[in-house]
Amino acid sequence: MKQHEMFGEAMWLCAGEYASDTHNRKPDGNGIPHFPVLRTHFPLCGICGLRKATLRVIGLGYFHCYINGKEVTEDKFLPLSTDYEVRNNRPTEEMVTGHRIYVPEYDVTELLSEGENVLALHFGGGWYTYEVEKYGNPKAIFRLTIETECGTTEVVSNEFSKVGDSFVKTYFYTECEHHDYTKENENILAKDYDDSAWKNAVPAQSLETEYEFTDCPPDRVAKVLPVTTLKKDENGTHYDCGLNMSGYPVLNITAKAGETVEVTFAEEKNADGTPDMRYNFNQKFTVVSDGTPRTVKPLFTWFAFRYFTVKGDAEAICVEHIHTDNKITSAFDSDNETLNWIYRAYLNTQLSNMHGGIPSDCPHIERRGYTGDGQLACHAAMTTLDARKFYEKWIKDIGDCQDIYSGHVQYTAPYTRCGGGPGGWGCAIAEVPYQYYKHYGDMAPMKALYPQMLRYFDYLETHSVNGLVASDKMGEWCLGDWCAPIQVILPAAFVNNYFYIKSMQRVIEIGRLIGRETEIPMLEKRIKERRDAVTAAYFNTWDGNFIGGMQGANAIAIDMGVGDDRTYQNLVKYYKQLGRYDTGIFGTDIVTRVLFEHGDGQLAAELMMSTDPISFDGMRVAGATTIWENWPHATWDRSHNHPMFGAVTAYLFDYLAGIREEAGKAGYNDILIAPVMVNGLNRICAKRTVPKGEVSVSYEKQENTVSFVITVPAGIRAEFRFGEKVTVLEAGTHTFTETV
Repeated sequence: MKQHEMFGEAMWLCAGEYASDTHNRKPDGNGIPHFPVLRTHFPLCGICGLRKATLRVIGLGYFHCYINGKEVTEDKFLPLSTDYEVRNNRPTEEMVTGHRIYVPEYDVTELLSEGENVLALHFGGGWYTYEVEKYGNPKAIFRLTIETECGTTEVVSNEFSKVGDSFVKTYFYTECEHHDYTKENENILAKDYDDSAWKNAVPAQSLETEYEFTDCPPDRVAKVLPVTTLKKDENGTHYDCGLNMSGYPVLNITAKAGETVEVTFAEEKNADGTPDMRYNFNQKFTVVSDGTPRTVKPLFTWFAFRYFTVKGDAEAICVEHIHTDNKITSAFDSDNETLNWIYRAYLNTQLSNMHGGIPSDCPHIERRGYTGDGQLACHAAMTTLDARKFYEKWIKDIGDCQDIYSGHVQYTAPYTRCGGGPGGWGCAIAEVPYQYYKHYGDMAPMKALYPQMLRYFDYLETHSVNGLVASDKMGEWCLGDWCAPIQVILPAAFVNNYFYIKSMQRVIEIGRLIGRETEIPMLEKRIKERRDAVTAAYFNTWDGNFIGGMQGANAIAIDMGVGDDRTYQNLVKYYKQLGRYDTGIFGTDIVTRVLFEHGDGQLAAELMMSTDPISFDGMRVAGATTIWENWPHATWDRSHNHPMFGAVTAYLFDYLAGIREEAGKAGYNDILIAPVMVNGLNRICAKRTVPKGEVSVSYEKQENTVSFVITVPAGIRAEFRFGEKVTVLEAGTHTFTETV
């Protein structure tokens, strides 16, 4: 939709001082409102009975909306993150394909009252106003449609709305928020606040964008976590909320007028119980009190932390854990605590990295929807969460982030300047729609992006030398794998050719599914040429290894269809001797899956369960509740909340519980239940939700037997395979006892 179709006669509005301002963060006391409050008065006649009132509203970056002092919604951090509009501060090679804004709509009938009503909109923040690469300054638009027995009227944002400064003064989206209640406070959002001295709002330029509705879930408070006091000292009161997560503390402020309360955050703590500021990443929340006791929390940002310190006269009541409202639709438990930890930590990490309808790399330092991390973990997310509408939205973001001139798929979707590489990042344009189809049986996203997939492949062709993807955008990183425990040894061209080959294989399958077979001969020819180039450049003919077999090189080669019988034998021998992962984010997933697929589930599980210090168990033993950006004892350390290594969580269900799809099928209408039996793993209980219901598998080993309990929903064809035995399962619960 265009603006007039969505909002009628409504105008985009801003504070006058913002009309020519090009800066985002403002110092206190300079008279320029950082995050304005927009107030609009309107009458409601009591003679005509109110039938329904519907509000469409946007504040950019984020907004909170109130009618007669009551907040319209519990949704947080709206509107959803998108490539909002055309940006003129972009180099030519970063001009993205699409621009859209998702408009939330609310039934506000119960909030209206007879007589005068007030709509107050507190707006600003988010990616739109992010200082580093802002789209523009805070602005807002709304359309309130009121249906009565006498007819329909509309209240819209216009220049008669009043605008004033708010108590949110200084702000930086990924780091800090500062409130000052000495001049303004929350009364400015109330119905009876006197705004007669406020200036009229100023019309802002309309956006070059498309306006849409979406059913992608918004951010909400998922849990309210209790806090434990660790200690008090001269630096304040130190707290633990029990979980590394994304959200913020809720504080009771009792400070005197003019006194400041400061909250700092950290993912880890020191031995003395104080937050470890190496994991603070500049995160801070400050409040200047006016002497009135009040409950406060941030409005336009979240923090990523487990530990925090409150300095000043205030007490932490609780912590609100906030993320996109994707429900957990799975469960996993076993007699191996490391596997149980992987499942729990992955869920907590993935959910903490879902905000505004995008899957981020970390919920604090960058917050970007990296296409590399996103394509890597999407299978695990779709396996464990109700994520269909979430990925339906993010797939559109991936399509939107393709460069309109070169065909390059940017490193993040929506795009914000950052680093990455070809293949492992951009091939998300094929992989994520493909995984969406495999999980939900819906071809629409694949069909929509099919031409753009081919265009990206042409981009990779033009950035190749001697048949190898060799470069990306000038001046940018050209990564292959990322975050191996020592430096990444694998050549970027080797890894990026892998992704190019795998994506072409995906697109061949997609082409057959959607009736686009014309391009298949060309893609098959390119695949052969790429395989030949990889073999010529990286295959050791004398021993069958690729790049010495390190960091998953042989698994990557096997998965792209190169090497010989020795290559796989070398893979198995190497990891049996090593006993742990030495891989980066992509190699870890590929090694694990290739071993499972080739019948070496014992070794795959042993890598996942490894108690070597460089392992998932190393994180668990260190007390982690989220998955780290790098392995313990790696050569460098940063964020402790990254979902990318958690991609292997999917294999807890696909292989160890054995709930997977029959080859060539989609939508989980044809399910194969074939648990991989592993020595040292004697009990598993797992369930996951597929489109037609819940599938569960549990087993427990006895001395010479194993007992299974399997439940399948109606409408699914399921087969249970154990050894040579194949049993077709009807809907319902089934029990089996098999000899081992």
